[in-house]
Amino acid sequence: MGALYDILAILLGTAVIFALLPYSLRLGGRILGSNIRARTQQRRELLLSRAKTENEQKKRSEGGKEASSGQKPASTSSSDDEWEKVNEGQKTPGGPGKGSEQAQQSTFEGVIGFFHPFCNAGGGGERVLFAAILATQKRYPNALCVIYTGDHDASKDQILTNVRNRFNIELNAARICFLYLSTREYVLASKWPHFTLLGQSIGSLILGWDAVTLLVPDIMIDTMGYAFTLALSKWLFPNLPTGAYVHYPTISTDMLSSLHTEVTSGQGLNAGLGKGAKGRLKQVYWELFARLYSWVGGSVDVVMTNSSWTQNHISRLWAPARNNRRKKHAISVVYPPCAVEELTAKIPVDAESEKNRTRNLLYIAQFRPEKMHHVIIDAFHAFLKSYKHLTQDGPMPKLILVGSVRDDHDEKRVYKLRLQTQEIKDHVQFVVNAKWPQILEFLKSSSVGVNGMWNEHFGIGVVEYQAAGLISVVNDSGGPKADIVIDIDGKPTGFRATTPEEFAAGFAEALSLPGDEAFAMRQRARKSSWRFSEQVFSDAWTGHLEQLVELANPQSKQER
Repeated sequence: MGALYDILAILLGTAVIFALLPYSLRLGGRILGSNIRARTQQRRELLLSRAKTENEQKKRSEGGKEASSGQKPASTSSSDDEWEKVNEGQKTPGGPGKGSEQAQQSTFEGVIGFFHPFCNAGGGGERVLFAAILATQKRYPNALCVIYTGDHDASKDQILTNVRNRFNIELNAARICFLYLSTREYVLASKWPHFTLLGQSIGSLILGWDAVTLLVPDIMIDTMGYAFTLALSKWLFPNLPTGAYVHYPTISTDMLSSLHTEVTSGQGLNAGLGKGAKGRLKQVYWELFARLYSWVGGSVDVVMTNSSWTQNHISRLWAPARNNRRKKHAISVVYPPCAVEELTAKIPVDAESEKNRTRNLLYIAQFRPEKMHHVIIDAFHAFLKSYKHLTQDGPMPKLILVGSVRDDHDEKRVYKLRLQTQEIKDHVQFVVNAKWPQILEFLKSSSVGVNGMWNEHFGIGVVEYQAAGLISVVNDSGGPKADIVIDIDGKPTGFRATTPEEFAAGFAEALSLPGDEAFAMRQRARKSSWRFSEQVFSDAWTGHLEQLVELANPQSKQER
């Protein structure tokens, strides 16, 4: 009988432990977070004080220059006057749009953290980051934007100079601070040769801990896709508002389904890998990780996605958990800023420009496996064989492949692609690491813009094709299908395809359009591209940032 009581006592004790475990974990997180906040408070006060001093010195310096010259300094898109302008009553997508509230919120003087460990990479994700910071500085000129980065080889001045040169974005340096992370290696795929998705997610927890132990912000925004970092922030600081700009889901239902598609279908790098015991193990692993990713995503307060495709997948994964946690802000699309204004200013689309366009096909994409260059080369080869009447009437079309090369792997990939084009090498041109002026010339002179990537999450390059007046022939999936190459005024702006044969037919259709129809399609494409301008992004970003600032107010914290 005594043994039975002992067993019952053990079972009861175990049940109590498991019942109290969630509360213990939450309490442990709060205690840790409170300790971290206390330890970083001095750094916070120092950074805010330094930012205020530098900003005042900058104003006095510019005021002195203005007084000595008798003229106002040249106006830029990010001048002090514009930063400090408060447009009462201005309405922005997703924001409150109330003048009195905006006037009050514009005095926000807290710390807004941007988690972007590769901020000096110079890619599309970094353009989004710094365009977001520019919009933030315009809306909340007294806030301090802190960027958590692992770019130890670049100083603040060097990074901001690169931002100015690469993206033509001028920021108020006094209100920006870079905090350098020492554990970035843990999010590199090379660090986790097996179970890479899980390994990188664990690495992002290590990196997130590195970030918050340097400084606890008033708002934490991830702009790279590290949802686990935001979940860690929520565990440590439950009242810390968190935001995510998601370029692509870490895992998606399309990835899971692609395991069982045919390798020849061109549906991603994992197509056909679900066969056999190893394939089944991979399927189980991905499904378990998807559940974990869904739970983690449920903690984020404000979620922005770069396209309808990404929104659809993130909603499937995160929405149930977000609903359970009563998150009130819906997952919404904020298209990334594209250089629409610059391209429309530099590349005319008119009767005169039509005379200078060649019949060339242009594919601008980094030389990476997922860009499917080999499919486009096969398609162009099939086009030359099957549509000889189009290649004999007038100048012979050429396929121009423009892209960057990062390392030896990319160089070997280009070499293999060159071998693939041996039969048609006179009609294919490779342009590696082209400068922007050269790219502009290709955009100005080509006729068709090509994109071969399956499930491109958005497709900034396709928007650039449209802004330049090219007729797009793109993969019938992802962002190009859902958002970009769609009908405008009830008429098409381009063509979509999947297989090499379909791409070849798309090339033929684009090049066989009568002159007036081709010109009309170019104009529709350019009109469509304005949906993705920098101003549209800025307005949308500001609206969602206002939601986070509202959550950061003490009253909002008490309500939560």
